[in-house]
Amino acid sequence: MGASDLLERLAQHRTLGDVPAAELHWLVDHSEFKHTPRGDFAIRKGDRPETLWIILSGHLAIYVDRGFGPRRVMEWRGGDVTGFMPYSRLVASPGDVISLDPSDLLLINHADFPELVRDCPDATAKLVHVMLDRARTFTSSHLQDEKMVSLGRIAAGLAHELNNPASAARRSAQLLASLMDESETATRILAAAQLSEAQLDAIDRARRVCGAVVGELTPLARADREEALDDWLQSHGADPRLASVLMDTGATPASLDDLGAALQGSEFEAAVRWVSASCTIRTLAGEIDTASSRIYDLVSAIKRFSYMDQVQVPESMDVSQGLRDSVSLLQHKARDRSVTLGLSIQEALPRVRAIGGDLNQVWTNLVDNALDAAPPSGHVDVTATAEPNGVVVRIVDDGGGIPEDIRERIFDAFFTTKGVGKGTGLGLEITRRLVLRNNGDIEVDSEPGRTEFRVLLQRAPDTVPQAASSTAHS
Repeated sequence: MGASDLLERLAQHRTLGDVPAAELHWLVDHSEFKHTPRGDFAIRKGDRPETLWIILSGHLAIYVDRGFGPRRVMEWRGGDVTGFMPYSRLVASPGDVISLDPSDLLLINHADFPELVRDCPDATAKLVHVMLDRARTFTSSHLQDEKMVSLGRIAAGLAHELNNPASAARRSAQLLASLMDESETATRILAAAQLSEAQLDAIDRARRVCGAVVGELTPLARADREEALDDWLQSHGADPRLASVLMDTGATPASLDDLGAALQGSEFEAAVRWVSASCTIRTLAGEIDTASSRIYDLVSAIKRFSYMDQVQVPESMDVSQGLRDSVSLLQHKARDRSVTLGLSIQEALPRVRAIGGDLNQVWTNLVDNALDAAPPSGHVDVTATAEPNGVVVRIVDDGGGIPEDIRERIFDAFFTTKGVGKGTGLGLEITRRLVLRNNGDIEVDSEPGRTEFRVLLQRAPDTVPQAASSTAHS
């Protein structure tokens, strides 16, 4: 394609068409025309970009894989500009750029950028604006993807944490239904027996005794207890199999003597069954209450963690609850890795001004990384203390540490020491970005056996410094 044809097409370009004619001529004179068929890779992930792309026609898109499959992050059509830009610090493509339609491009090599900046100030200004817009789009995409990764980790933990209380509540509810039948059958027998006040009082006393809390017993102690109940029941002419019914109540042979003296035969057995069912029903109701309370607490934690139904704007806030929720939702991972995860929060911390959802993502990323770094049977300690100007949160692990030769790069985008598919290289970069967005700072010290990340947050302007107080442990 001749220079005059390229110049005419460039003059119609949406982004660069209105720059001075002399600059359009410079762009054409220093460019190489390229046609890319549909499906061609304009650049591969990880390759170093060398050229500016002025798209005359067609359709290109970049697909970035941040750990959960390639996703289209940006796309460009005729009239757009992309590729390597003047003043860009991009050292490697974050994804694959593919031609979705046959495309015509003008390519300008980065070696010509100094001359471009000198001779084409209007074009350069437009290219810098395009680069900044592109950076904002990628940053927004990075933040959203990292938030989804964080929520994915939390969702996995939440499912794990909910399973135990949900299973306990279901199991207790099923047992409760069968015990209700047992209780109703015994009640009908006792009602038909037309018992005296003295006999009813004996049953009520036995119920109160059986309702006492029984502590954990060793297998040997349980066997001895069952044998004693079995002997007592046989001595009173009752079915010895009732011993297994009474095992988990507070009943003892001595506590049942009054009941054995007041009732005989089928009425006695019915009373024992009713007393046992009544006590066990109360116990199961308590277990269901405990399990459902745990479920309620977990759901409340995830709602607070995600700031569900709340606008994400800076506000005066206490970091304590967010730290508790983040640590609570990651306890499953700590248990799976046999790592002790501790939390210590100083009382009466000053409030900070921040976006709650941002801080929760920061805590999750840092604690999750620390759990990955800690060895089996290791420790991760999270502390929050007051500082003269605000609050400092420390996340410390006793892992192998960060090698000195890479310590300066850990906050760089796409840098990761984890294996392929195990890390996006965005966690710490996003963490740092979120901390800075909330007017905070993040620091790291590391040596073999101890790595400490510190997040410093400024005191909310409407709060008054408080005297330091004792430390609370969670």
